[in-house]
Amino acid sequence: MRSPRNAPTALESPRGPVSAEAATTGSSPARALRERVVGATAITLAASLVIENLVVLAGAPAYSAPIKEVLAFHEGHPVAVAIAVGMEALNVPLLLGFLAGLHGLTGRRGGHAGADWSRLAMAAGACYSAVVMTYAVLWDGVVLAAGKLTEPTPAFELAWRMHAAAFALSLPALSTTLIGAALATHAKRLTPRWQLLFGVAGGGLLLAAGAASLAVADGSAFLFVGVPGYFAWIVWVLATGVRLVRARTADRADGAMTSEEE
Repeated sequence: MRSPRNAPTALESPRGPVSAEAATTGSSPARALRERVVGATAITLAASLVIENLVVLAGAPAYSAPIKEVLAFHEGHPVAVAIAVGMEALNVPLLLGFLAGLHGLTGRRGGHAGADWSRLAMAAGACYSAVVMTYAVLWDGVVLAAGKLTEPTPAFELAWRMHAAAFALSLPALSTTLIGAALATHAKRLTPRWQLLFGVAGGGLLLAAGAASLAVADGSAFLFVGVPGYFAWIVWVLATGVRLVRARTADRADGAMTSEEE
């Protein structure tokens, strides 16, 4: 008399046995497509962030600049600000799509390692997106008001300071997003250890700058503490995207060589 199998480790298919892991995570081509889509989204997000910062940093006044200089810049460069704000609107769905894709990838790899960090990254990314939208709306108000003013007014200065405060408050949310995503992807072996350390260090700098949001809104140079962390975020996103795309390409090449040998 044969006893039933309580925990099968493989399923039969026309091509041969399929492992339990493969049965629960989907076929290899499907996994490859998912990882390539997430990787392409990450690369697009990183490229958009780079372009946006090249536009913004081209002569834009610092938050510590005299308010007359702020008015003069926004009066003379409405197109540059419009491009930057428009790219923020593009970055939000790219960011949320990237984080949702990462959450799906970490969940499909099984186990609980990294799952909580992935959820934290998604929640923080949603908070960051909301604050960034406030930052962009206030910036719209600044540039629209600048086109109708000849001298700065208290209301104009208030809008500029609130714009700066929104940027400062976005830094802790971005810090949490970066740290959570770095820990989640490393736990699932999607990224190497150097990316984990790079992400945690960059997130720490962003958090330190964001903690001084009042000072940053008032024009403090403490903002520059977070600048390396912000660029670390861009590098981490780009490196993760490239790794996801290249890893799947390498897997397909290895699979093709194996099929030819058989």
